[in-house]
Amino acid sequence: MENLNEPHASRTSCTADDTGKVTAILSYMTLVGWVVALVMHQSQKTALGAYHLRQSLLLFLVILCAYAAIMFVAVVPLLGWLIGILAIPVVGLGSLILWVMGLVAAVNGEQKPIPVLGEKAQEVFKGL
Repeated sequence: MENLNEPHASRTSCTADDTGKVTAILSYMTLVGWVVALVMHQSQKTALGAYHLRQSLLLFLVILCAYAAIMFVAVVPLLGWLIGILAIPVVGLGSLILWVMGLVAAVNGEQKPIPVLGEKAQEVFKGL
């Protein structure tokens, strides 16, 4: 039987795996979460943290560009509005699905790429 009065190393120490997992999860939590994850990654670099930082950054940038393009098209009367009304839910749902897939992989501690963007993110941001 374990003595509860004695300090136990696994209860109090934070391993590199834990830090990488926290960094990976935080990278999907808004821009502020991404910046916090980047700062954590700079102090203790892990492969899992770097992988998800790259992937979430490209996902956020693609979402931002997609919505900017929709807003640019939506200024055109009638046809632009129609395209905007149809495109916003499609981009939103697609973004949500990719975001959840990335977050689930981060929570599970996996380096699993999200469809379409995952592998490209590793190439584009390999210096991160």
